[in-house]
Amino acid sequence: MENPARRRRICIVGASGKLGRHMVRHALDRGYEVVGVCREKSVGKLAEFDNRITVIPGPTNNREVIARAVHECDAVLTVLVPWGMNHYASGTAQAVLDHARPGARLVFSCGWHISRDGKDVYSRRFKAYAAVFGKVAKLVRVVDVDDQVEACRRIFASDTRWTVVRGSDLEEGESQGLPVWSRHVGDPVLASNLTRRVDYARFMVEAVDDDTLVQEAPAIVGRLTPSALAHAQA
Repeated sequence: MENPARRRRICIVGASGKLGRHMVRHALDRGYEVVGVCREKSVGKLAEFDNRITVIPGPTNNREVIARAVHECDAVLTVLVPWGMNHYASGTAQAVLDHARPGARLVFSCGWHISRDGKDVYSRRFKAYAAVFGKVAKLVRVVDVDDQVEACRRIFASDTRWTVVRGSDLEEGESQGLPVWSRHVGDPVLASNLTRRVDYARFMVEAVDDDTLVQEAPAIVGRLTPSALAHAQA
């Protein structure tokens, strides 16, 4: 039986990035015990959290690293970064799916280009940008967008308690509150295509306790953007 006095334990995979550090702050504010995973060369970026979190350095697609990090965690929040050409995103996702404890809450981040059911509607500008960026990034072997698609395909096919949070364009700035979401890109509420990074991170952390988001792929937008405000007033 689980000890009711035990602090809830959360693992943040990709903790050293901008989004990851915001997630660490939100998680600590909520009283979680936090385990952060990041590449060894990025550990210094977590210095502000010294003695407040456990840091496990290593590639996030390393199965042994992930197995150690997610041990006894109640939730795992993962930034799906499609770095390089070595199946980094899909390897990370698969390691989390395989090693997280049964029943753990799994929350992943990605972009709007991911579609769960093929019903998302993208503007010509978005599709053109995605096509060009994907080809150029793959050519210079920096980013493999197709691998992030594969990572999400594996998540969608799993029977775990997952959520895939699909983010719009991001900006810095003070919080505007919890973002609003819709199941499909192209819905009017998402038209502004902009979210504060701090609020994206908040959505990720709060999704842990939101059972309505289990096995959902919400596309989010900032709460105070024009399209969100128009939707709220409708």
